[in-house]
Amino acid sequence: MKAFSNIVKKVHLFLGITCGVLASISGLTGSMYVWQPEIMSALNQRLLQTESTNTLSEKTLLKTTSELYRSQKDTIAKILLPYREQETVSILYKNGQTLYYHPETGVPLGKKSASIKFFEDLLKIHRTLGIPKIGKYIVGGSAIIFCLFLLTSGLFLWWKKYKSNFKKGVKIKWKRNKKRFNYDVHKSLGIIFFLPLVVMALSGGYFTYHSYYKDGLKLMDSFMGNIEPKKEILVDTKFNILHLLKTPDNQYALRAIYFPQDGNEEYRFRYIKNRFIKPGLRKTKELKVNQNGKVNYVTSFDSDPISEKIAAQFYPIHIGEMAGMLGRIFVFISGFVPLILFITGLRFYYFRTVR
Repeated sequence: MKAFSNIVKKVHLFLGITCGVLASISGLTGSMYVWQPEIMSALNQRLLQTESTNTLSEKTLLKTTSELYRSQKDTIAKILLPYREQETVSILYKNGQTLYYHPETGVPLGKKSASIKFFEDLLKIHRTLGIPKIGKYIVGGSAIIFCLFLLTSGLFLWWKKYKSNFKKGVKIKWKRNKKRFNYDVHKSLGIIFFLPLVVMALSGGYFTYHSYYKDGLKLMDSFMGNIEPKKEILVDTKFNILHLLKTPDNQYALRAIYFPQDGNEEYRFRYIKNRFIKPGLRKTKELKVNQNGKVNYVTSFDSDPISEKIAAQFYPIHIGEMAGMLGRIFVFISGFVPLILFITGLRFYYFRTVR
């Protein structure tokens, strides 16, 4: 048992030095991004905010969008309708430029601001470290290793020492020498935030390895019988693109349209149950329509199997929005914990080994 404990200690130390750095970066950038909607709204009121949002009908919004599409369709790469902090319509053009438009009048409001670009770059660092192609695998892989090995090895070492005295295991004695105080902070924060960090790390890995997550979740479909309600729209249904733009969905709000970039790609219509941030389940719908107007793919929360419904919740769980403001505050605080654990872990190694 002692030999096994020594191995666990070495694993915990090695992973703390390696994955701990990446977890610290992900935690800090994630904490900053939690408040992205509020900060963006405050800094970009002219581009993102309108006075008529609460009274604007879905029909009027889609009419404005269809008119913008009709006049500029050959130059458009993506249209984003009001969603989260954005109450206006934005268009990403094929030349890379983004412009914002009033959702009722279609009047241009301006180009993408420096603060919007900053948060886009922050999200790239959070998900990929800013490294093209392989960055997401580094971040996603480290998140899973952090969860499965670093956190669990820490839990094992904590349990081995404090299983008969939980109170001592979570207590921080403030009036102690530097070495003992550093250790108290490390072991106490590690156990207090163990479950939140597990949830954040596992949900974070989903954004890199979502196909593997979904394959695993499909086991639940077999267990539940995989009974699906009848879909309102079927594959192979024919649609005119302007018809989709002009016709409001009965249950979902259109939030994004992705246009084909070459002859093989499709139109993607993405819908959301609630346009703006609300606690609770995230309910979505998506259509993929080929360039001849035929539906190639359709999914909807109401008719999806249980595996897809669970997969749709990884984002609101990861960022804390499922639990409302309290959940976001908790995620914000938890994002600083990996950095504190990394620093106190290094100091503990220094006090115990080097000195």
